[in-house]
Amino acid sequence: MLNLSPELIILILVVIMALGFDFINGFHDTANAIATSVSTRALSPRTAILMAAIFNLVGALTYTGVAKTIGSDIANPFQLENGLVVVLAALVAAILWNLITWWFGIPSSSSHALIGGIAGAVVGAEGFSAVNYGGFIKIIQGLIFSPLIAFVVGFIVIKLVSKIVANMPYHKTNRGCRYLQGLSASWQAFSHGANDAQKTMGIITFAMVSGGFATTTDIPLWVKVSAALAMAFGTSVGGWRIIKTLGGKIMKIKPISGFSADISSAFIITLFTILKLPVSTTHVISSAIMGVGASQKFSAVKWGVAGRIVFTWVITLPTVALLAAVSYRVLDVFL
Repeated sequence: MLNLSPELIILILVVIMALGFDFINGFHDTANAIATSVSTRALSPRTAILMAAIFNLVGALTYTGVAKTIGSDIANPFQLENGLVVVLAALVAAILWNLITWWFGIPSSSSHALIGGIAGAVVGAEGFSAVNYGGFIKIIQGLIFSPLIAFVVGFIVIKLVSKIVANMPYHKTNRGCRYLQGLSASWQAFSHGANDAQKTMGIITFAMVSGGFATTTDIPLWVKVSAALAMAFGTSVGGWRIIKTLGGKIMKIKPISGFSADISSAFIITLFTILKLPVSTTHVISSAIMGVGASQKFSAVKWGVAGRIVFTWVITLPTVALLAAVSYRVLDVFL
């Protein structure tokens, strides 16, 4: 009979919860990569989801820089006294928030949820002094600036693309952009996997180090593969409620605007991944769509819906941080 230590049992629970978060992130954020291509009928829903799952998997296995940032920049896992429970509390809060926003069809940020969860659980466990403010502020700056940059890039890209196709017949422009959306959606799915799956890799490694099961923040191969597969499987399930929001409620998507939004957001996500900074794919893609819409016609963007999305962005991190701090206090009683 196996003699499992309490720490190992908690670590196993953390891994299960982390992969569950990754799965939920996959179906929660499937819309990010395929909403515009489905809404313009460039891809069928079945084809789009299969494509997104494959490229999410490939992207997740490609990089590890963001994982190391998550695993060491918010707090020092070597110095946390009860780090396993900290990670467990962060995951409980992040998963709960993801499910709530998914249910209501609000494209909130899984990244904000996870990062807010880690910070809140660390504060709940050891106080504000345990947070690495230099690393935490760097991450927050990336989360804030990436959607702003995506808005500007989307605004510019649609202008450039419109100039390129200005003398082409409308039906040829639509057909050509639909073909190109297959490529841009693939890149977007790849970039999503490359950035988002790493967050789960980072938090599992954080738990292993804080629990004494690893001596470095290097990402083990089994962690990379399991996180990549969990996200790909979640992506294959799909997130239809959020597809509806991103695919039409922000603005009416046409093939040219969908393509422009896709390549703008994929470029920004890839750039920040190379810089080893986590971003919210939801924020970046939604902002790129808004930038594209505002460039064509300011009134084309349904700013009421956009405002509701932005409000959710703003409240996600502090709300999940509070949930995580409370979750830690509750879990610490039993674990």
